[in-house]
Amino acid sequence: MELKDIKSVYFVGAGGIGMSALVRYFIHRGVVVGGYDKTPSILTRQLEKEGALIHYEENVDEIPHACRRPDSCLVVYTPAIPEDHQEMKYFRGNGFEIQKRAQVLGTLTRQHKGLCVAGTHGKTTTSTMCAHIMHQSHLDCNAFLGGISKNYGTNYILSDSDYVVIEADEFDRSFHWLSPYMTVITSTDPDHLDIYGTKEAYLESFRHYTELIQPRGALIIHRGLEMQENLPDGVHRYDYSLNEGDFHAENIRIANGEITFDFVSPIEPVKNVQLGQPVPINIENGVAAMAMAQLAGCTAEELRIGIKTYGGVDRRFDFKIKNDRHVFLSDYAHHPKEIYQSARSIRELYQDRKITAIFQPHLYTRTRDFYKDFAEALSLLDEVILTEIYPARELPIEGVTSQLIYDNLRPGIEKQIIRKDDVLSLVKSRDFDVLIVLGAGDLDNMVPEITRILNSKK
Repeated sequence: MELKDIKSVYFVGAGGIGMSALVRYFIHRGVVVGGYDKTPSILTRQLEKEGALIHYEENVDEIPHACRRPDSCLVVYTPAIPEDHQEMKYFRGNGFEIQKRAQVLGTLTRQHKGLCVAGTHGKTTTSTMCAHIMHQSHLDCNAFLGGISKNYGTNYILSDSDYVVIEADEFDRSFHWLSPYMTVITSTDPDHLDIYGTKEAYLESFRHYTELIQPRGALIIHRGLEMQENLPDGVHRYDYSLNEGDFHAENIRIANGEITFDFVSPIEPVKNVQLGQPVPINIENGVAAMAMAQLAGCTAEELRIGIKTYGGVDRRFDFKIKNDRHVFLSDYAHHPKEIYQSARSIRELYQDRKITAIFQPHLYTRTRDFYKDFAEALSLLDEVILTEIYPARELPIEGVTSQLIYDNLRPGIEKQIIRKDDVLSLVKSRDFDVLIVLGAGDLDNMVPEITRILNSKK
């Protein structure tokens, strides 16, 4: 089905952060948009206000009439939806065209110049940085992001530009549907082993992804990754890192809560770049974002202004309180390397203060595969409070609980395991110096109330 033939779109799993960007795209195109999600959220309620017809009961009768014509309705689903979902069975049984979210994004990369960001971690921040740089430049862009940009209050940017910035998701090999004009690869630390099985298969998936880059395009890859790329003829290869590579930073200055550095580039260096969200890990993310935007045609001044005015992403090192009495932030980090980077950054910022993390592990399989790595990363902090595992799409695995992480934390660290339902009571009863909520589950729903409780303490 061509995009021009689509009169309605139905999303199964409409409330996912990546899916919701496509919901917004089709709303802007003026077609009828319906959808299902398991539970209402702030995001789904916002989508409803914008015009999406979303319901929360797995019920074929709830599908809007405008989404019941196979010849004009496209069905988009997330891989997290189970095979026996009643609405999916209805669509399959009645001849609807059904596509994964990534297939739809793939179509967009063939119709536009796709600036894609892939990697185990760092891709949401890097793609959002690049989108902001591009959007405020003379080039502009469309964007489909994996997080809510604080600059725009959305994970979606619409424009008439020929560029589209896309977060390329390796889960379920979704990024194999894309045809990038240029792509950054930030990291390839093995993840989603419930899908890939082995580290080798995971790395092979990234190798294949590099084969999909369009001729005369570009790969911007982090230095030292274990993967081996296989580039089509005519694709330019660049590497980057914090302080080495074709693109890197030098003369880094961290003082008075500000971070400034010089951007080293084979195209045109940029002096005195001030990081709008002054977090150490964002220096490297900023280098990658600036590299791709510069290769697309952004000027030195546009790069400088874009990075300075970048406001961050919800749930990515997201400060809620920052004063002498309390520091409180939320971070989506859910892979050991992400947690390590987050813990290292917060330790660098608050060297002499007590740092407490409340961590909700995400997925039984990820906990089973990486519990020692989780413990090692969390042990950079002073106190760790664990909740039960957030299952997402998985059933429990015997013997896999948060206790595995707890037992492997470094000796002497303050630690405990509590029920998620007891988190707010704990926050009310305790005083915290620096507190961070970590994880990709639903603990973040409590962040507004935790913020209120901490602000009420005298």
